[in-house]
Amino acid sequence: MPESEDLSFWKMHGSGNDFIIIDNRCRTFPEKKRSRLIVKLCRRSVGIGADGLFLIEEDPDPGVDFLWRFYNADGSEAEMCGNGGRCVARFAYLQRIAGAEMVFRTLAGLIRARVNGDLVKLEMTRPFGLRQGIELDCNGELEMVDFINTGVPHAVIKVGHDLALMAINERGSRIRHHQEFAPAGTNVNFIEVVNEQRLSIRTYERGVEGETLACGTGSVAAALLAAERGLVRSPTEVSTRAGESLMVYYKKEGLVFKEVFLEGGAVIVYKGVLESDFLRICQ
Repeated sequence: MPESEDLSFWKMHGSGNDFIIIDNRCRTFPEKKRSRLIVKLCRRSVGIGADGLFLIEEDPDPGVDFLWRFYNADGSEAEMCGNGGRCVARFAYLQRIAGAEMVFRTLAGLIRARVNGDLVKLEMTRPFGLRQGIELDCNGELEMVDFINTGVPHAVIKVGHDLALMAINERGSRIRHHQEFAPAGTNVNFIEVVNEQRLSIRTYERGVEGETLACGTGSVAAALLAAERGLVRSPTEVSTRAGESLMVYYKKEGLVFKEVFLEGGAVIVYKGVLESDFLRICQ
């Protein structure tokens, strides 16, 4: 990247889960010390501030509109992000990278999306690895969790009516790093079932290493695992920490979930330019 070249970006959020999105089809985003740069960009005190960063790049398959590279706030690359997927889809549509209906590639596989104004409906990769009733010894405390991979791994714990008062970061961190989920670790979701079509959720996200205001893949995992236990049915409304709701649609055939969709808003916060001075300092 030339020393004098600045780099444009969009800041977007889906249900409070916020992201930096960059069109990198011309390969202008620095490769050198990329993780270090992303950490500084995502840090709220010295950078833009975000839960993660997306680079939009060309895909060699003519049937795929683009591919993404998704990085957590700690600079690690991740497979999938539901809320980020909705933001990326709207970005790609508004930037004329793709039409209102699109297909894009992630590390978790191909994702289909449909954009309707600021509302985006995302078809998720097929979930796998469902396990129920996993007993974890967390420093002498017993945790009972269910697990499923909805593009990234998620543990889900049903709690009572004290969800808003829970110490999510401490409890979530113990489960996230438990040897049961080594070496990749897991995201951790705590849910409260409101009725047969609604639940509330709080999520501890790996890579962010703390609670986020929302998590799309976590909301999907929560709905599917609650449905597996007969607690909710499709469509399931998931109320996030941000105060917004996501809709999860799904079908169950035998032992597998199919046709899993996540729907919610994708909001443009602002557009800006990364100055070359900042990029140079971060390198």
